Amino acid sequence: MTYERLIQIEFNHCDPAGIVFYPRYFEMVNSVVENFFADVVGRSFAQMHNDGASNGVPTVAIEAAFQRPSRLGDKVRFTLKVEKIGGSSTRVLVEGFGPDGPRLQVRMTVAWINQMKAAPWPSEMRAALDHYRETQDA
Repeated sequence: MTYERLIQIEFNHCDPAGIVFYPRYFEMVNSVVENFFADVVGRSFAQMHNDGASNGVPTVAIEAAFQRPSRLGDKVRFTLKVEKIGGSSTRVLVEGFGPDGPRLQVRMTVAWINQMKAAPWPSEMRAALDHYRETQDA
């Protein structure tokens, strides 16, 4: 099972040429990651940020390859795979696909923070990440 999310390209995503302005892709990727944490890991960004402990999963590294332009009205299917789980960080691969093939590939590392410092993953989140990684290619 691979996590997927379909995003339609809207006017606000595009530059004057009618193609996705590349920083908007980072917003879309963040949306995929945010929804993955809510749907799969079991803790939404809202829960993390509103628990009073200054928790969260900020991005600590990101690398992108843009393969084809996406245009207004296109539907891009984003997939997320967990590549590596560390003590306090996780690297994910997010890929976007249009009807004509790959659009972008993003490797992103997020880190669990508690009280604004890197900390080990809480056990239930770590278990959910491990379980997902084990079953993502099944």
